[in-house]
Amino acid sequence: MDQRTPPQTEEGWYVSHDCRRIDWDAWRDAPERVRERALTEGIDFFSAYEGLADAADGQTAVYTVMGHKADIMVLHLRPTMADLDAAERHFEQTEFAGFTERAFSYVSVTEASGYTEQSREYFDGEADEDSGLAQYIQARLHPDVPDEEFVCFYPMSKRRDPEQNWYDTAFEERAAHIKRHGDIGRGYGGDVDQMICGSIGFDDWEWGITLWSEDMTSIKKLLTEMRFDPSTSKFAEFGPFYVGRRFAPDDLPAVLSGQRVPTDEGAVESAAAAEGAAVTGHSTGDNGSDHAVGDADGHGGQHPGSAGEGDHPHADDTADADHPTDEGGETGSESADTSDSSHTGGRPDVSGDFEEVDNAAGRVGRLGLHEGEAYDAGDYALVYHSSADAEELVEEADELSESFDHYDRHVTTTVRAQSGQSYVVSIWTAKEAAETAAGFLGDLSGIEKRLGGQLGEPSDDAGVDDGDAETAASSQSIREELDAAGIYAGQPHGEDVYALVVYSEADPGELASEVADLRSAFDRYDTHVQTTMYQDLDSDTTAVASLWDTGDAASTASDHLTGLPGVVHRQGAGDGFGTMGMFYTVKPEHREEFVEKFDTVGGLLEEMDGHRETALLANRDDDNDMFIASQWDSKEDAMAFFRSDAFSDTVSWGRDVLADRPRHVFLA
Repeated sequence: MDQRTPPQTEEGWYVSHDCRRIDWDAWRDAPERVRERALTEGIDFFSAYEGLADAADGQTAVYTVMGHKADIMVLHLRPTMADLDAAERHFEQTEFAGFTERAFSYVSVTEASGYTEQSREYFDGEADEDSGLAQYIQARLHPDVPDEEFVCFYPMSKRRDPEQNWYDTAFEERAAHIKRHGDIGRGYGGDVDQMICGSIGFDDWEWGITLWSEDMTSIKKLLTEMRFDPSTSKFAEFGPFYVGRRFAPDDLPAVLSGQRVPTDEGAVESAAAAEGAAVTGHSTGDNGSDHAVGDADGHGGQHPGSAGEGDHPHADDTADADHPTDEGGETGSESADTSDSSHTGGRPDVSGDFEEVDNAAGRVGRLGLHEGEAYDAGDYALVYHSSADAEELVEEADELSESFDHYDRHVTTTVRAQSGQSYVVSIWTAKEAAETAAGFLGDLSGIEKRLGGQLGEPSDDAGVDDGDAETAASSQSIREELDAAGIYAGQPHGEDVYALVVYSEADPGELASEVADLRSAFDRYDTHVQTTMYQDLDSDTTAVASLWDTGDAASTASDHLTGLPGVVHRQGAGDGFGTMGMFYTVKPEHREEFVEKFDTVGGLLEEMDGHRETALLANRDDDNDMFIASQWDSKEDAMAFFRSDAFSDTVSWGRDVLADRPRHVFLA
């Protein structure tokens, strides 16, 4: 028998249907703070992956699944298998994933086949790439995940029975079946969207079919009609069906607490009210690290791309302000009154209730904590009474204290025992931070009584580190002087930034991978502006520059940046004024001219008093993104350069060659 003719095919995006069951017993038994971290990491992951900046990077959607087969389904579409693999592995790094187990998964690739005469024109190269046919096929290969509420996914294969063998059927007969089948589907256009993916060699079945609709009965009617078509009745075999409803990432707490989703404004209480659990704005990994940049190993951060991923890019609601060190003085991602249960299902207030007392200093004093030794005047203390054994309570409190230590406003958290009573004392530099910490302390074992109060009156300079104040004043002065000289000194949208730079002699390829993971972790936080790897044009040294909206976030990020491989001590680091960072985006046609101009200016710099070193570096991924790091003995020396005629001429010249306003910042 002659071999049958297979259809021509073209493939597009790689697809993963990841169906998960929730371990409900483990979820109910988990401590509240663990559930909080898990929900936050789940929200951050889904938000980052759904929020890809460029549709060319793929798409992600998450659905509830009804019935016993699974609880949620995560749908990923990515341009490469590597991207798909990274997305799946990144999810496994979240604490939320630990409360799930994979019930079913399916890997495939979007597919268009050449069964119809029109499609054969496309595959034979006879159709113009701008034609409606070509655009239709490309739309099938790179589909948009529709916003419809309902989804139905199922795998299927074609029969290979002796009497009904699809693969032993003549091409013309198969083409006729496909045409008739397609005619039925087109009759439901506008009511049902579909995505057809090929999986021969990818998974156990041969195709994966995904259908979307605002009305599940439309999907039912379509599939019913198709069941009576010979292409199905004679040749189709079906795997399990998964039916679900789409939900927004911020509705994950509502899903886990049994609320109806999507949460309509004013219709449902927050997940915290329903479950008695609060959701924090930042994740805490197994090491207790709920700081501004994810876990020390970078997991929990957004890898859109790893991706993004997201990631990820951060959703609008994943604010970085809902942790104990919120600089805005607010607790939770809702900015003012998070006690209102009518909000839209975003992250609820994490603060805990306690009775405020006037004699907090006396209470902590009786427990051996005194002003000037354990705390400063004006700090705020929480004193929680517990029925648990103090020795047993210590382990829990130590874990929580390690987490709190990542926040500048945390002073101490300790366990004390007196007259058979156990106490947990947690001291913070601000009441707002203590209020947020209270939500975590209340989850400790045996808590019976919750008290809080201010520890005396603060001095005029309380809570302000002299070094930090000096640095802030210096940075402000620099910005003012630069502005007075007509030199722009902030971000393109006019806000100040806190900038860090580290230098590494590691292999650039290896370093790039580490920086990508770190950037993905940083991108989860709204305070992150950018982290970029720049290559010195005249040496093997690479600089990693990281810009942040707040000083606290930059300070925390510095620990992770200095942990990159091959970080080296630069001449001038640790003494003198420091480094001015100048960031430029150059028009491609003027890049060589810009480099030549730098060589000219660099020669002038070498003759200036107080100048130590200036280097020109280019973004490893975009050589039109340039970074100049200029090290000086003092601020006065640096400002003398910025006030010079040579720099003024350079600024004027740059208006024609730069694609965007430059930013000039002091680098720590």
